[in-house]
Amino acid sequence: MPDPRTGGARRGGGSSGGGLQQGGGIMVVHEHHARQLHYDLRLERGGVLKSWAVPKGIPERGDTRRRLAIMVDDHDLGYAGFEGTIPEGSYGAGTVRIWDRGDYEALEWEEGKIVIIARGARMRGRYVMVRLAGGRGGQQIIFRNGD
Repeated sequence: MPDPRTGGARRGGGSSGGGLQQGGGIMVVHEHHARQLHYDLRLERGGVLKSWAVPKGIPERGDTRRRLAIMVDDHDLGYAGFEGTIPEGSYGAGTVRIWDRGDYEALEWEEGKIVIIARGARMRGRYVMVRLAGGRGGQQIIFRNGD
């Protein structure tokens, strides 16, 4: 498993993995106590974990709020099981624990819009991520779409 404390788990890019491909794979949500508490949503796609920082948390069942999701660097698949502390001075310094894990099915995955069925213990059901109009770079909104 790559060592996230050395930056070996990150990969460049930040692209959405566009195209009309469907499918699915690993889903993990890390609770990340860095400078500010946030949650990192990670979805397996194209041999890596596509990743988004969600500052206010992942909407759970019955939560109709829309949350900001900021695309961050892809991570190696081995990072899906990581829990621990990333030392001060390193990228992402702070404590990381798995908040939820499971798998997902992609119903739609194209530039600007992702629709999935999440099958985790807490993140469960249909979720939509859409590019934020007028937003910078990888800013998107994530919300539940039905229970």
